[in-house]
Amino acid sequence: MSTGNGADSAPGHTSTLTTAAPAGKNAKNSMFSSLKIRNYRLFATGQVVSNTGTWMQRIAQDWLVLSLTGSASAVGITIALQFLPMLMFGLYGGVLADRLPKRPPLLATQGAMGLTGIALAVLTLAGHVQVWHVYLAAFLLGLVTVVDNPARQTFVAEMVGTDQVANAVSLNSANFQSARLVGPAIAGVLITAVGSGWAFLLNGLSFAAPLVSLLLMRTDELHPVAPRPRAKGQLREGLQYVARRPELVWPIVLVGFIGTFGFNFPIWLSAFVEEVFHGDAGTYGLFNTLIAAGSLAGALLAARRGHSRLRLLVSAAALFSVLLLVTAFAPGFWLFAALLVPIGIFGLTVNVTANSSVQMATAPEMRGRVMALFMMVFTGGTPLGAPLLGWITDTYGARAGMAAGGLISLAASVVIAVVLARVGNLRLRVGRRGLTFVPAARKPELVAAA
Repeated sequence: MSTGNGADSAPGHTSTLTTAAPAGKNAKNSMFSSLKIRNYRLFATGQVVSNTGTWMQRIAQDWLVLSLTGSASAVGITIALQFLPMLMFGLYGGVLADRLPKRPPLLATQGAMGLTGIALAVLTLAGHVQVWHVYLAAFLLGLVTVVDNPARQTFVAEMVGTDQVANAVSLNSANFQSARLVGPAIAGVLITAVGSGWAFLLNGLSFAAPLVSLLLMRTDELHPVAPRPRAKGQLREGLQYVARRPELVWPIVLVGFIGTFGFNFPIWLSAFVEEVFHGDAGTYGLFNTLIAAGSLAGALLAARRGHSRLRLLVSAAALFSVLLLVTAFAPGFWLFAALLVPIGIFGLTVNVTANSSVQMATAPEMRGRVMALFMMVFTGGTPLGAPLLGWITDTYGARAGMAAGGLISLAASVVIAVVLARVGNLRLRVGRRGLTFVPAARKPELVAAA
C-alpha cells in the first residue's frame, strides 16, 4: 500500500536460502513494533474491522450454500469459484501491482468488495437468493482479489520499511485471526437469530473502515517503490526471477500444496458439523473460532520471532499435516475441537513464515509479481483441491476427506524437506533435539538454507 522509494532499504538479490532478519539494531523487534508507525496503525485498524466482516460473510456464505443444497461439494464449488480468478489471472494482478501506485487501486478494490457484500445481503434479505447468486458473488469477489491481494501485500513493506516486514506480516496475520475469533461467533448468532442476510450486510458496511484508513494516511511517511513503466515481457520476467532463486521457488511450491489440499476447512468442518456431530451454525462458528484462536497464537509467536527460516517452514508444514490426519479420526467432539487449536497454530506458522520469507528475499521492484505468484499458488490451487476434497468428503465421509488432505500435505512436506536438504547440502542428524538438518560440508552459499 505504499508509494515511495524503498530501494535503499529493501532486500537485495541473494543467492542463498537464508531468510533471517537483517542484522543490526533493527533486527530485534518487539512483538508490536510495526504499530509504532502511524500509517500502519491506521491500516491495521481498518483491516480488523473489515476482516471481522469478511469472516462473518465466509461463515454465512458456507452455511447458506449448505442450507440451500445440503452438499459439501457445493460448498467446495463456492470456494473454488472464489479462488478461480486468482488461478487464472493472479500473475497479471502482480504486474499491475508493480506498475501502479498502491493506494488508488486499494481504494477501488476495497470499495468493490463492500458492494459485493451489500448486493448479496439485498438478495438474501429479500428472500430471492439462489445458490447461483452465491456462486456469482464468490466469483466477482475473486476477480477483485486478483488486484487487491498483491497490492495490499506489497503495500505493507512500503508502510513499514524493510526492517519491519517480518513483524508487519505476522501482525497482519494476527489481525486477520483476531477478526476470525469474533466474526464466526457473531455470524453464528446472527444466522441462528435472523438469518445470513444481516451478516452479509454488516460485511459490506465494514469496508468503510479500510477506505477511511487509506484516505487518512500520510503519503510523505511511506517508503514507496517507483512504479515500473509498462513494457513487454514483465510477466515472463517475474517468472524467470523466481525460477532462478531456490529461496523463492521451494516456499512457493510448499504453500501451493498446503493451500490446495490442507486448507479446506469450510468443506471439512461443515461436513463434521452436519454428518458426525449433528450440530448447527453455532457449532460451525465454534470450530472456526477455535482454529482462529490457534492461528492468532501462531501469528503472535511469529511476530515475536522476527525472522523466517525455511527449516521452520517445512517443520511447521509437516506438523500441520500430521495434525490433520490425527484430527480426522478423533473419536469425540471435544477432542476434535481441542485439536483445531494446534492446527491453527501450525497452519498460520506455515503461511506467515512462507510469506515473510518470500517478501524479504525479493527485490522491491519485483515484489508485486512475486507476491502475486505466491498468492496464486497458495489460494489459486483451491479451485483444484476444493472440488476434489468436497467429492471425497461427500462420497466417503468427513473423516476420509480431512485425512486425504492431511496425507497429501504431509507427502509434499517430506519431499520438499528432502529437496531443500540436498540443495542446502544438509544431512539428517538424530540428537537430543530430535531430528534436525545440519551442514554436511562447508558451502557458504548454501549452508544457510536451514
